[in-house]
Amino acid sequence: MISREVSGQTGRYVIRAGGDEAELTCSFTTPNLVSADHTFVPESFRGTGAGLALVTRLVADARAEGFKIVPLCPFVNAQRLRHPDWADVFAL
Repeated sequence: MISREVSGQTGRYVIRAGGDEAELTCSFTTPNLVSADHTFVPESFRGTGAGLALVTRLVADARAEGFKIVPLCPFVNAQRLRHPDWADVFAL
């Protein structure tokens, strides 16, 4: 399960399992613009699709809430390029 944590102008999407955390951190630049800053997936999560799941949740939230994503994180940007159907939520 992916949880979303927000504290002021920053936030993160987190998957927790076995004491480890995979996360995608973000910054809320404006109410309509979110910067995807960094994705971290520990070794214990490698090969599970955790990173893609985090980005997918961010994309789903962008569609549901009407914000655009700035893909500063190289992993998020790589996923954007692999999923042209997500183009509607990326600000480029």
